[in-house]
Amino acid sequence: MITKKELVVPAFYITYINKVTEDNITDALNNNTRQFNALLQAITPQQEDYAYAQGKWTIKEMLQHIIDAERVFSLRAVWFARQDPSAQPGFDENTWAVHAPVHHRSWQTMIAEFNALRTATTLLFGSFSDEQLLLTGTANNNVISVATLGYVCAGHVEHHMGVLRERYGCEL
Repeated sequence: MITKKELVVPAFYITYINKVTEDNITDALNNNTRQFNALLQAITPQQEDYAYAQGKWTIKEMLQHIIDAERVFSLRAVWFARQDPSAQPGFDENTWAVHAPVHHRSWQTMIAEFNALRTATTLLFGSFSDEQLLLTGTANNNVISVATLGYVCAGHVEHHMGVLRERYGCEL
């Protein structure tokens, strides 16, 4: 089993990694998924399109961002685990949000999409050997390990759960 001490973590992701208390990536993803789903199910239809300030994302836009980011993190992980030497680009989350309109989407469909993606993410990280988890690659001009990307998936959701509670007033 890979420990957090063995991770190659760019400075930007340390906050996300520190939000994950589990040592096992699969456990972290599974626990995180349960907690996130409980919070998502508690969000009312009136809250879905709420933004706490001008220019901030609505809750639906935030969920779409979480889905998009997890897809990127998972792609990077499989890219590096398969030892493709080419670097992965960064992505501008705000540009992606503008081009991912959510007004036509139902909340329950978005939750279902997150859960399908999270199942795939969990299976992906569970499929990697310890040797693959230690492999590194370059994304957005930073070297990062495969294992780190699994913890980032969980930590990124933890971060946004905190934002939902603190800035959007969402509670279970």
